[in-house]
Amino acid sequence: MRPFDFIPRTRVVFGAGALGRVGELAHGIGSRRALLVADPGIVATGFVDRAITILRDSRVEAFLFDRFSANPDAAMVERGRAEAGRLGVDSIVALGGGSSLDCAKGINFVLTNGGVMSDYRGYGKALRPLLPSIGVPTTAGTGSEAQSYAIISDTFTHEKMACGDPKAAFQVAVLDPELTVTQPRTLTAACGFDAISHAVESYVTSGRTDLSDGFARAAWRLLVEHFERVLSVPDDLEARGSMLLGAHEAGVAIEQSMLGAAHACANPLTARFGTTHGVAIAVMLPHVVRWNGAKVGDRYAELLRISGEAVGADAGEQLAQCLERLARIGGLTATLRDLGAARSDLGALASNAASQWTGTFNPRPFDAAAALALYERAYQ
Repeated sequence: MRPFDFIPRTRVVFGAGALGRVGELAHGIGSRRALLVADPGIVATGFVDRAITILRDSRVEAFLFDRFSANPDAAMVERGRAEAGRLGVDSIVALGGGSSLDCAKGINFVLTNGGVMSDYRGYGKALRPLLPSIGVPTTAGTGSEAQSYAIISDTFTHEKMACGDPKAAFQVAVLDPELTVTQPRTLTAACGFDAISHAVESYVTSGRTDLSDGFARAAWRLLVEHFERVLSVPDDLEARGSMLLGAHEAGVAIEQSMLGAAHACANPLTARFGTTHGVAIAVMLPHVVRWNGAKVGDRYAELLRISGEAVGADAGEQLAQCLERLARIGGLTATLRDLGAARSDLGALASNAASQWTGTFNPRPFDAAAALALYERAYQ
């Protein structure tokens, strides 16, 4: 067995209606004045008003910060820091998708430790404690509520910065499947595929452990079994709960093992074209799985068996086809050309992909030449 060092930092509260406990949970971590971080789309659902009422019923004053967008950048984080500093908050509650959760963690970094977001790129750069925090995901996708990383874009280059520290992990994650029911189908599909990619990539990285393997397998089973169901019957709470729990378990796997070349190739697409992360992943992951197949085909075969597939001679190809089928069911983009990329863009994309930290954990050595070959396959 590979050695590992696992510290569960986050209490997980799961179940339909679990949002109703956010007040007691916030009070329990010492919160009296909370910054509630939620993007404008979540505000429009009414969930924010509900959360504020629940918090105030538990004697926790809540102050909304919503001046950020998808793929939050360092400037947006700084706006949140200034607002939190002015209000004198003692805690943070994040409500929304990965953007809300990552923005909240980013605000927490610079509010408590000073400086700017780029100072925390990498891991373990926070020298002082962060404020206690709660993560309430409304999408089954990133698993950010299970991780100690904030993914924040550089304001000028739009390059994604992974900023991690053990102290950045949420003290509590509230997983309420009722919050995911109102998602548009396109968002459900993109987020769900992203979660699936986390299970696939974390299962084969060079950093994987027996512990991360267990979480990745459990996540894969739940996600693949229920992905089509939540798209065809969106109000099925059992399926929604399975997707939400699967996304969380995949997030735990990432925390132990990291990701690989699919994410390294997807991030430059978001930076250059504004592509939704899950869509970029859907374009790249099948090609990465085929490319990795010669190295970790036995691992891919295990995933296929978990999902009830009879494994053939080429597990990498078979898993790639399975992933392509799921992407088609979700109506997700299939090629780089569909994203608006030109062949002349591929060289710059490959150079950027080679600099992404996740690529260093891919089971097969990954560099600019490998990235270019993968982009060429995805362009067809």
